[in-house]
Amino acid sequence: MHLHRTLLASAILSVLSGWAHAQTSAPPPAPTPPGDPVLPKVVVTATPFGNGEGDQILAPAKVLAGDELRDKLGSSLGETLSTELGVSASGFGAAASRPIIRGMEGSRVKMLENGMAVSDVSGLSNDHAVSADGAIARQIEILRGPAALLYGSGAIGGLVNVVNERIPTALEPRATGQAELRYSSVDLGRGLSASVDGAAGPIGLHVDGNVRHADDYAIPGQRVLDDPASPTGRLPHSFTRQDSAGVGASLIGDWGHLGASVGALSNLYGIPTLEGSQIDQSQHRYDVDGLVKAPFSGFENLKVKLGYTDYHHAELDLEGTPQTRFTNRALETRLELSHLALAGWHGSFGMQTENTHFSALSAQGAPDTVPVTHSTSQALFLVEESDLGPVHVNAGARAEHVKREPVGAAGRAFDLHSYSVGGLWPFTRAYSAGATVSLAQRAPATEELFSSGPHDATQTFDVGNPNLRTETSHNLELSLQKTAGLVRWRANVFVNKVRDFVYGNIGSDLVDEHGAPGGSMRKRVFGQADASVRGAEAEITYNQHGQGWSARAFADSSRGQLDAGGSLPLQPAARLGADAGYRQGPLRAGVALIETLRQERLASFERTPTPSNTQLNANLSYTTHSQPFDLTWFVLAKNLLNQDMRLSTSVLKDVSPLPGRNIVLGVRAKF
Repeated sequence: MHLHRTLLASAILSVLSGWAHAQTSAPPPAPTPPGDPVLPKVVVTATPFGNGEGDQILAPAKVLAGDELRDKLGSSLGETLSTELGVSASGFGAAASRPIIRGMEGSRVKMLENGMAVSDVSGLSNDHAVSADGAIARQIEILRGPAALLYGSGAIGGLVNVVNERIPTALEPRATGQAELRYSSVDLGRGLSASVDGAAGPIGLHVDGNVRHADDYAIPGQRVLDDPASPTGRLPHSFTRQDSAGVGASLIGDWGHLGASVGALSNLYGIPTLEGSQIDQSQHRYDVDGLVKAPFSGFENLKVKLGYTDYHHAELDLEGTPQTRFTNRALETRLELSHLALAGWHGSFGMQTENTHFSALSAQGAPDTVPVTHSTSQALFLVEESDLGPVHVNAGARAEHVKREPVGAAGRAFDLHSYSVGGLWPFTRAYSAGATVSLAQRAPATEELFSSGPHDATQTFDVGNPNLRTETSHNLELSLQKTAGLVRWRANVFVNKVRDFVYGNIGSDLVDEHGAPGGSMRKRVFGQADASVRGAEAEITYNQHGQGWSARAFADSSRGQLDAGGSLPLQPAARLGADAGYRQGPLRAGVALIETLRQERLASFERTPTPSNTQLNANLSYTTHSQPFDLTWFVLAKNLLNQDMRLSTSVLKDVSPLPGRNIVLGVRAKF
């Protein structure tokens, strides 16, 4: 394994070096004139209309790209996005942290890579890492609203799309690329990532790779909350060993493109429970992507996508012996047609299919956590937009049929129907008000239906319910915003009423790996109840894209409750934040302060409130031109106050604090 990783990294660096050398005669790109914007308009690829980030009013979007993405890049996708408006993260150590959007987590937040499902098992449990690699991403998109219906009825919370452009869609006039080397002090982390794009005639080419190794990270104080006698120093079993690589090629012409890519990921990481364990994760991914421009009269383009994922991970004990093996093999297809304006409406419609084989089988003779289960889904979707007088309208609908068939047991079938409609009224120049109403249905996940065995990494014995009903969410969102000028702002309020909300209730009784009393595992039983999630978000910015000084302030809060009384488990804490930055020529600097409030709205099985904390981060970078490279030297400081920070959204909050003060040093080369 080590030899394979070394050869892989060497091959990527050799390609990077060779392509860069071929460009030594080319002059360096001209520096940005002082009066020009620093950041170009970013297109949201997960929408059918190819709109910019600022245009996503009915489907609130955030796009992380460029320097902002590199500054916020963390050891996991959840950490990278955790400071965005309305987004928090689960936490199961450094490697396993998944985005939570407006209090919704797991399978309610769909994870995509280049517009196709990631098809890992991170939605099953918080200890499972997302297999999409943010280190090689060109941009990361957060999306809610009607456009999310293109990708799944279950995306009640929204979706996150990691865009690495592994399949080229345009021919580069010369080889371009970047490589980044970074070191982090808190975990002795070493990271190297690289990507290169080029062309050979009409064939676009791409290669990328990432190697990241980090040891157990240092914590600010005691490991166990409110226990002065607990250990200090480093958090055991918080290490990460991740490697990934991918190649892609595409035939590109005036008619469109047709391409394919192959990607591989290997990830060995620790789980910092008191008992300690580790997960050995691997994935191979194969994608095909085609687009035909103006395929028929009245249509803009035809998109066809196919993706196959072969995913495995083994949960290991401290000696490296497998306890449970998780497997997911998934085939997804998408066909999407975008039409020209028809009776004033412009949009896309299409179909999507998924075919998966999933299992979580015991490697030690204990009951299987989840039996081998074959799931299929077929869906039709439609998303449209139009101007009705002064109001811009966006609407979407999706119909889906889902079947889950476990080996040796009766299967279940679900018919899902989801709808969303919103309107935006620009009542005066640069000011607008909007409203979105949606109904979304979700089929219970395989593990929620058919689990019946131990889950070693979480130290739970999971018990599913094969009689669970369809989960139905009714959502209302109101927004007000200013979208032009140096000072811009937005505010959103939302309420999400969910009928038959599925959640795992963890009891106090301890059982063994066979479910019998007297062991060390807590029983987690999946059930349903009506629930609601309410919240509000606000953000104001100054000069976000220009030279000179910039500033931002934000606040967000959400609260999930059971209608019968009590709070939903693992709810995010309310936050306040502010940051200031400065850009001038090659120099860029910034400082950010985030205050996370005390979270004491607990579910029936949660025992301890999460204390408040103050997080202070900073960044400084300077870019030099050294033919043929632009070199950016950077320093990132995270948790400068060395605060003991714990996530209310993590079941390990009492025994697994976040990393202490961390200084990240690095250099990034672009050509």
